[in-house]
Amino acid sequence: MEMMQKSCGLFVDELASKAAVPGGGGASALVGAVGIALGNMVGCLTLGKAKYAAVEPDILALNEKASALRARLKSLVEADAVAFAPLAKAYSIPKDDPARAAVMESALDAAAAVPLEIMACCCQAIALLEEYAAKGSVLALSDAGCGALFCAAALQAAGLNVTVNTRLMADRAKAARLDAQVEEMLREYPARANAVYERVRARLGGK
Repeated sequence: MEMMQKSCGLFVDELASKAAVPGGGGASALVGAVGIALGNMVGCLTLGKAKYAAVEPDILALNEKASALRARLKSLVEADAVAFAPLAKAYSIPKDDPARAAVMESALDAAAAVPLEIMACCCQAIALLEEYAAKGSVLALSDAGCGALFCAAALQAAGLNVTVNTRLMADRAKAARLDAQVEEMLREYPARANAVYERVRARLGGK
């Protein structure tokens, strides 16, 4: 059964088990999908309201982008499981096997690529949630803040799933390039997500 076809309960139970998948990468993608889904919800609750008629075209555009991101993040839950399977097998190859190094390197490349894409999607999601928080219905303002926090957590968690693989790569130049991409995203987007949270909290009367 594909990951996104499982019930929430089964997914969480398998996540808690010793099964190889799902793991941190898939969980990150799922949390990111939940985060941007909250943005979509803000948009849906804003559309059709006279008070927000001026921003309706913007909200429609946001919803279209958010729906595409949500679909991609959901697909990355499965992609992460698929990418990890060859790596799990590679770890079982005897260390004295001449083929092990090449198999490991290829598997590490694939295993790092998926969480890196999860990170990129979460960055895009945070940018959309900034707009949802600024333009969406005040009745759903807290959901925009929640979505931003979820996407920031997913971004940071996916980053760990990149670096756990790059640290083992024999091609250190490639590893450094991937690590630099991770750091660039982490420098900017968690702070942007937290700024959304702080603005939402202030508007809701928090301190």
